[in-house]
Amino acid sequence: MERRTFLKKTSAMAAGALVIPSFSSFRNPLGSNDTVNIAVIGLGSTIKIGGKGKQDLEGWLRTAGVKVVAICDCDEQILREEQEKLQRNGHQVKAYKDFRDVLGDKDVDAVSITTPNHSHGVISVMACQAGKHVYCQKPASHNIFEGRKMVEAARKYNRIVQITSNMRTQTYVDAYQWTREGNLGKILYVHGINYKPRMSIETVAAPVPVPRSVDYNLWAGPAPMSPVHRKYFHYDWHWMWETGNGDLGNMGIHFLDGCRMALGIGEHPRRIMSIGGRLAYADDGETPNTQIIYFDYGQIPVIFEVRGLPKDATFLKKDWEVLGSVSMDSSYGVTTGVVVHCENGYLAGNRAFDASGRSVRQFSGGTNEGDKNNFIRAIKENDWKQLISDVEEGHLSSALIHLGNTSHILGKSSNTNEIYEKISGIPSLMESFDRFRNHLFSNRIDWDKEKIILGPMLTFDSKTEKYVGEFSAEANKHLSREYRRPFVVPENV
Repeated sequence: MERRTFLKKTSAMAAGALVIPSFSSFRNPLGSNDTVNIAVIGLGSTIKIGGKGKQDLEGWLRTAGVKVVAICDCDEQILREEQEKLQRNGHQVKAYKDFRDVLGDKDVDAVSITTPNHSHGVISVMACQAGKHVYCQKPASHNIFEGRKMVEAARKYNRIVQITSNMRTQTYVDAYQWTREGNLGKILYVHGINYKPRMSIETVAAPVPVPRSVDYNLWAGPAPMSPVHRKYFHYDWHWMWETGNGDLGNMGIHFLDGCRMALGIGEHPRRIMSIGGRLAYADDGETPNTQIIYFDYGQIPVIFEVRGLPKDATFLKKDWEVLGSVSMDSSYGVTTGVVVHCENGYLAGNRAFDASGRSVRQFSGGTNEGDKNNFIRAIKENDWKQLISDVEEGHLSSALIHLGNTSHILGKSSNTNEIYEKISGIPSLMESFDRFRNHLFSNRIDWDKEKIILGPMLTFDSKTEKYVGEFSAEANKHLSREYRRPFVVPENV
């Protein structure tokens, strides 16, 4: 299908009536010895940060049974440089500026999407409609609506759609199952932690020109083509609501996914509350850099903490001084991971401890297939149930980002006494807020002068995927977005 055909059909889609691309048939399921032809959409940045797409490209070049046949980026400088590099290393690939041209390439079996968060949904849905399998970087979606549409498109067109997650290894699968079986007693709550310093993105005095090599229409995609108020065009979009989801959607999503794995529950939480803000920095960033989110799953709650300020290595001794195997950022000494608190001990990362803090078991999980190899195997077996992280799992975990951020967006500036009064009936959340205050203290921040946002306790219906009860009218406005034509995720995929 040619690009002009896609434009006509997506225009109709934007008008409310999606016209499905007219394919005589999808490619037949690949045989076990066939090569999967893949195209990488989104290559990253010309500077060191923001190069995840290039990392994925290198990973695909090393993956057995895969041939990279095309690359795509709306920054022509990045696209040209990467194509020339590949050619020097003996790889002849097509280079596309527009992702729709990739989807119209009959030689492409699957796409690997590493664009900014706001375009994951529209590219994934259109790829399924075009008969392509999809490997998509985290988070699956920019909002809850398009996450569900990604699931529907994958099932309707029988496409294999994998969402990346660092937690989807056999090590954690075994550790969480062992814990759910009661080996440490009843699970009390799950504690997800994303302590990752993020320096201020500073301010710009006036809108920054879009790099001359970038087609801004394609880069913005479903988002408005707003003036650019950020110093680093190719990375700081993470901290803008129109395009990113803050650190919840950047690093936090891995550990939110881990929290869901620990629970073993395939549904949304019933209540959600956020406490936090963009503290200490007077910059152009919009998303919180310090945040607590409470997810009420019924008997077992999840407490998730984000710490973006640099000095926070001294105040989680009880949980973390024996953690050991949970990943560390060696440049800052910042800990990230999941702790499952139980009656008779806790699981921290892949290590289990009794109530006295003595290590009782460590999980290794044997051979981990890796999500790229797993994706290719699922394609060849034509079975999405073989996926480590199917799009439905990716949607449920990504929804936690959107639920938490919606509570924050609807929140109001509050002092610490007001916050303690609001959360007084939730002991685990009160303990978390004590750590929150200690974090601010360690950064010499006066919490009574900072703008701490207390979000409302939102109620969510897992079946309808809509907010209900108090605050629902405003909250439901954040389930989706106003899509810019023709980059529309339709109601009927």
